Amino acid sequence: MARTAFVLTLAFTAVVSAQTPPLAGMKVGDVFPRLEGEFLSGRKAVLPDAAHGKQALVLLGFTYGSRTAVENWAERIRPAFAAREAATFFEVPVLGGMARMGKWFIDSGMRRGTPTELHENVITVWGGVDRWKALAGFSRRAENDAYLILIDQDGRILWLYHGPYSGEAFDAMIAAAGSPPAR
Repeated sequence: MARTAFVLTLAFTAVVSAQTPPLAGMKVGDVFPRLEGEFLSGRKAVLPDAAHGKQALVLLGFTYGSRTAVENWAERIRPAFAAREAATFFEVPVLGGMARMGKWFIDSGMRRGTPTELHENVITVWGGVDRWKALAGFSRRAENDAYLILIDQDGRILWLYHGPYSGEAFDAMIAAAGSPPAR
């Protein structure tokens, strides 16, 4: 009987988690947890402080493969948020493990590959990977997803999502931000 219940629990968990749930560990209405890193400009970065007074979309990536999903989202966010003075975004690669050995190489490569005017929109986080994976609801099945958190002017979470870019998710994010979509 216990084995059957365990199997049913696993099956139920698999079905529920296959529906791209909201991020685990954080929920709408929570204050965004303190995240410390460094802007590509070299300045220390702390979220949600760096976004104070503005809505901000935080795009987390945990793997090299997630870079594509994060960049696809960022390409759409830049023009949509450019028209909104009280909005910004942050691309946040969260790196640890063996990647730390290549910190200088990785940071300098990102600086070279990112236009200077966007250096204050990229925050590299070296460490705390397990904590942020748990907060974001990271799963191996979705390891190359972008994990997105929209926060308000006071750092409260307005919207959560993980996955590749989609027009439907973009519209939901814009609706949560309170302005018309500009895809």
